[in-house]
Amino acid sequence: MTPDLELIHKPIHESFRAWAHGFPHTVAKWHFHPEYELHFIITSSGKFFIGDHIGSYGAGNLILTGPNLPHNWVSELPEGVVLPERDLVLQFSSDFIERCALLFPEMAPLKALLAEAGRGLQFPDALGLRLVPLMKELTTAQGLRRVELFTRLFGELCDCRERRPLASVTYLAQAGRYMSSTINLVLAYIKQNITLDFCEQDVADVAEMNTLKFTRFFRKHTGTSFIQYVNQERIALACELLMNTDMKVTDICYRTGFNNLSNFNRQFLAHKQMSPSKFRSCLLMNMPEPSGDGHS
Repeated sequence: MTPDLELIHKPIHESFRAWAHGFPHTVAKWHFHPEYELHFIITSSGKFFIGDHIGSYGAGNLILTGPNLPHNWVSELPEGVVLPERDLVLQFSSDFIERCALLFPEMAPLKALLAEAGRGLQFPDALGLRLVPLMKELTTAQGLRRVELFTRLFGELCDCRERRPLASVTYLAQAGRYMSSTINLVLAYIKQNITLDFCEQDVADVAEMNTLKFTRFFRKHTGTSFIQYVNQERIALACELLMNTDMKVTDICYRTGFNNLSNFNRQFLAHKQMSPSKFRSCLLMNMPEPSGDGHS
């Protein structure tokens, strides 16, 4: 089965994303992404899939996956059971690590570890259970504490000699092949055209579906409506422009694909609980950005 592309929304002012989620969840499916991922199971048991590897998991399961390596954890639960917090996840890009390694030669062991992660690496459950307090704190930590926790985590992982690769040596993670699936073509189209004026029918045409079928299809694969998803992507881009340019709010509105200022302000307030101007002024005062919906 073709894995779905997951678009990871990392705040522009952070180097990596650390978060927790329950089950069921929209990302709890067979998927891939260009980022490395350290994944820890807090509770539940079931089967996990990493590339062409299938294994059993329980609490303490700790796995590191490399870029574009498909993965999924399937909990064996009675129908209707909901877990408020099943997974702890840490995601970061290759570019982040490369930039760090240029500044800190001491990171050579981490680069070696990540080179092994292309097949997926499993660490002993005992180590996972020992590291869970660090992982949990990392999901809410701010400032330099985040960097300290990140380096402590990976210091422990680099020192672990009991790690084992999962996918077979011959398994190749081929993102180009995965991207041919319909949902991945749709998400790529949205990302490439996010600053332009397009509607749901335009994207439905890319998927070769009528609008009604596409609406159901999109919600099934993303857990949200088409309009909500597009607005989320546009607000994320607006935040980057507010933080990194001196563009006027009105110009940012139209640069990010919104067709009028009142709608832009309304959507920004819904996602960030403050106006674009207030968002920028908070940054200028060196105040932390509010979490908003946690996905942008």
